[in-house]
Amino acid sequence: MRRWIGAAAVVLLTVALTGPWWAPHAATETVGLPFTAPGDGHLLGTDYVGSDVLSRLLHGGQTVVLLAIAAMAMAYLTGASIGLAAGLTRADPVLMRPVDVVLAIPPFLVLAVLAASTGRGSLVVVLAAALANAPGIARVVRAATLEVGARGYVEAALARGEGKAAVAVRDVLPNIAAPILADAGSRVSGAIAMVAGANFLGLGLQPPAADWALMVAENRAGLALQPWAVVAPALLIALLTITVNLGGDEIAAVLRRDHKEIPT
Repeated sequence: MRRWIGAAAVVLLTVALTGPWWAPHAATETVGLPFTAPGDGHLLGTDYVGSDVLSRLLHGGQTVVLLAIAAMAMAYLTGASIGLAAGLTRADPVLMRPVDVVLAIPPFLVLAVLAASTGRGSLVVVLAAALANAPGIARVVRAATLEVGARGYVEAALARGEGKAAVAVRDVLPNIAAPILADAGSRVSGAIAMVAGANFLGLGLQPPAADWALMVAENRAGLALQPWAVVAPALLIALLTITVNLGGDEIAAVLRRDHKEIPT
């Protein structure tokens, strides 16, 4: 079962990232009448403007995955830095109190506030997803850092007068990698769902950009005429989110079983 989940996640990510290279048509090319049923060389029919649904699908996954990856990279860079600093210094209350405040704000409220104040666009979606995830990451990293920081080798390094930044990178990070990676699976799937939701609501990418969530929003008026234009992208979003989440859980289980502390 574990192998099937991992294989499914890899296949979906590969399709999402490399799909534009082997799509039969350009994402915005009109190839027929709107909402044409599958057939006549179009495996999944056409969409609301007559573009090939399969080609739009192959182009549209890249944005979902890349925006989610960018958001999580920003979130982990910010959250891990705060968590390490809070766990190794006396600035814990100062650093974590604002984190707790942001953590209490619903993610889509963060997105709505940013969109209302700065406008729509992919950058807004990335910033919102990063801001929504960074506080939780900071708490996970802080808790793991406090546990590892009580170990003798970390206390000895600090007692020798070594810099906290050097201790964090050399002594702490290798020993908290397992809980960080275990936390990443659910967060990445959550970021994918948030990016897709933002694009569906029109707060991120705008037509005629190819994007799975935009395809659902654009073609829902013709659901009864040509359901594949809506069902196919919605199904891919759901499968990608589920497989990444389950794959992350499996990786977390392996890491918890195999992790050994690395003293330095």
